[in-house]
Amino acid sequence: MRFFRIAIALLVLIFVPHSAYSAVLSGIPEFIDEMVAKHQFKRDELEKAFARAQHRPTVIEAISRPATVKPWLEYRAAFVNQKRIRLGLEFWHKYRKTLRRAEQKYGVPQNIIVALIGVETIYGQNVGKFRVLDALTTLAFDYPRRADFFRGELENYLLLAREQQFDLLSIHGSYAGAMGIPQFMPGSYRNYAVDFNGNRKIDLFHEGQDAIGSVANYLQAYGWVSGEPVAALAQAGDGIRAGETKTPCSLAAWSAAGVTSSVNYAPEKSARLTDFTVEQGKEFWLMFNNFEVITRYNNSDFYAMAVFQLAEELEAARKASLPK
Repeated sequence: MRFFRIAIALLVLIFVPHSAYSAVLSGIPEFIDEMVAKHQFKRDELEKAFARAQHRPTVIEAISRPATVKPWLEYRAAFVNQKRIRLGLEFWHKYRKTLRRAEQKYGVPQNIIVALIGVETIYGQNVGKFRVLDALTTLAFDYPRRADFFRGELENYLLLAREQQFDLLSIHGSYAGAMGIPQFMPGSYRNYAVDFNGNRKIDLFHEGQDAIGSVANYLQAYGWVSGEPVAALAQAGDGIRAGETKTPCSLAAWSAAGVTSSVNYAPEKSARLTDFTVEQGKEFWLMFNNFEVITRYNNSDFYAMAVFQLAEELEAARKASLPK
């Protein structure tokens, strides 16, 4: 019985979150000092907030095993499927005027915007269950590999909460601290979120119109070029290995090396080559500038390809549903 009680106590220590302001994490008092000096926050308010913030080991576990470690076909099936296509068409129909306006203003195709929101949160159905303050505090002070990044996002979250009058402890998001329908990190929320419905507030948690405009604004800001391609299926000659280079080349150079595109683009257009493992073996793709822009949302070829292929499926399903 004594052994049993000790085992239970150890499990509690491992799995029950602790106050981040306790001895579990170091660096928080210095961070508070910086926020007070740099941004004139009230020290007592920050101390109270961080005293209630929780250190979440599950955040470290989640960020250490991202979905992209799955094989491509398994990853693709999680995001390019009938559920997301069906809900995407419903979302597209509901916000068709807003999507058209976003495409006209920012140059980002409607199907790309819809697909990205679908991949991120299934159109707002899955916005995350972690308190953002908990997630960012844990990553800022207990994830050395990217501590600087998350410390910056924690700073932006404090500023965003003050600007938007959020309750620091009431906002929930992903294990990485991404928030709302489009899963914006706090820095992106502050820099790229827009009031796209004209009601004089920016709300990415409840307003689909703001989410649509903000996604389009984000992609344009990172270099989306209207009318340019995203990716094209390619045929590669023997001996071509996509992983050997990450440097983009002109299509003319790729052609000389034995790589041809399934689409006829100008020979001077630049792209990089990558491959995905499918049932038949290796499937080669040429990735253009707009593909790289999608990776600025999530730095993963799997992610960007899932967005692109869901966008293609949505476009085809939408056209098929239109009156003949």
